[in-house]
Amino acid sequence: MSDHIEIKLDGAVQIIRMNRPDKKNALTAEMYGQMSDGLISAFENDAVKSVLILGCPGVFSAGNDIGDFMKIAMSGDRSSMQVFDFLEQLIMAKKPVIAGVDGLAIGIGTTMLLHCDYVIASEQASFKTPFVDLGLVPEAGSSLFAPRLMGHHRAFELLAMGEKFSPQDARDAGFVNAIVKSDVLEKTALDVAADIASKPPQAMEITRKLIRGDRSDILARMKEEAVLFGERLASDEAKQAFMAFMSKGK
Repeated sequence: MSDHIEIKLDGAVQIIRMNRPDKKNALTAEMYGQMSDGLISAFENDAVKSVLILGCPGVFSAGNDIGDFMKIAMSGDRSSMQVFDFLEQLIMAKKPVIAGVDGLAIGIGTTMLLHCDYVIASEQASFKTPFVDLGLVPEAGSSLFAPRLMGHHRAFELLAMGEKFSPQDARDAGFVNAIVKSDVLEKTALDVAADIASKPPQAMEITRKLIRGDRSDILARMKEEAVLFGERLASDEAKQAFMAFMSKGK
């Protein structure tokens, strides 16, 4: 088991923390598996009323570990792509999910936020999805949900052009609720999660279902994207982009 994902209960709030600061919380297959398990355990535990996803001070997540992408690209073995299990749990989440974002939120670090119910960002947060730059395509059902949320033009700017969004840009686009200073981010996020958890659970569940509506089309799009994403991982464009990225890192 990796210690890069921490899961703990704080009252009625289950906290899932990405804790790999030396790699800017780049997510590996094992980390996705643990986050998926953390969501499942929260949804199945009657004592849990809300879920809070956090990164580390200064970084939420740099996205998928490029080393993992490179291994899949070179081997062609996609069996380790547990990211889609995590995304399915998040898209179909049975309880309110809150996120607190400080620093970088890259790739899935941004697209996962589209499926949270409430997102708090620090003033230092930044959001970017460089899928096309890596020879890839969007994931997490974002190619369907993002245009619905923010309109075609802003979604194209985020997902196709890979432009960086500031906290205010993200709030204007509709996937960030509040912006706070970094030093109060986690307390604010936990307070919000606890407040949500304190409300009558059955009324919250019904209201949330009414707001979210039928998610089956988003789940279907996520699965369609997953097939294309896997194909793109094996493409020459992606392999060249990964090698350039890793060479730049060295």
